[in-house]
Amino acid sequence: MPWQVFKAFPLAPRSLRLYSVDMKTLTATKARQNLGNWLQRAANGEDIGIVHSATGKIIALRPVEVYSDDFAFTEYGIEPEEMEGIAKNIIKKTRNEKVTRWDGTAESLRG
Repeated sequence: MPWQVFKAFPLAPRSLRLYSVDMKTLTATKARQNLGNWLQRAANGEDIGIVHSATGKIIALRPVEVYSDDFAFTEYGIEPEEMEGIAKNIIKKTRNEKVTRWDGTAESLRG
């Protein structure tokens, strides 16, 4: 059946071939098995797509810039002016906290 489409649209095979060459697509299971590799390849600029099995849609794996300037507002609805006061309060409270070096044992967590 796909070949009937190719006969009707002679450019389809070439465009599909170029698509598969330009973007590496894989299932979520395959991606999960070697996720670090796929993340590194995407970070290096390679187009990686993961097929969503329920919808058949391809989800692109790409690096994005994350800005934390408005994180408190986005996540908690805290205005920038309000956040300044919260930050000052946290600093004030932590000045009197006792700091001890954790030696990696559960006992040292109990203080």
